[in-house]
Amino acid sequence: MKTETTLGIAAALSCAMGIASAAHADEMKMEKCYGVAMAGQNDCAAGPGTTCAGTATKDYQGNAWKLVPAGTCETIETPHGMGSLMPKEM
Repeated sequence: MKTETTLGIAAALSCAMGIASAAHADEMKMEKCYGVAMAGQNDCAAGPGTTCAGTATKDYQGNAWKLVPAGTCETIETPHGMGSLMPKEM
């Protein structure tokens, strides 16, 4: 009986921790990062000639953005330099 109680408490705790992690992920601040998306993998409007998500025509397109955790954009290194918080020249 004691083992069943211990297992029940462990399961309840694991479930609560999972819910807390999911809530934390939803609260994470994100920012637009230009020049880091691969072709067809941008999050939305990639400048003139495109409409929304998935319309970037080349890798690391300077006017295409992806959402990344806040504070990380300018640390993302690409073959064309670092990510940018503003659209980049193409």
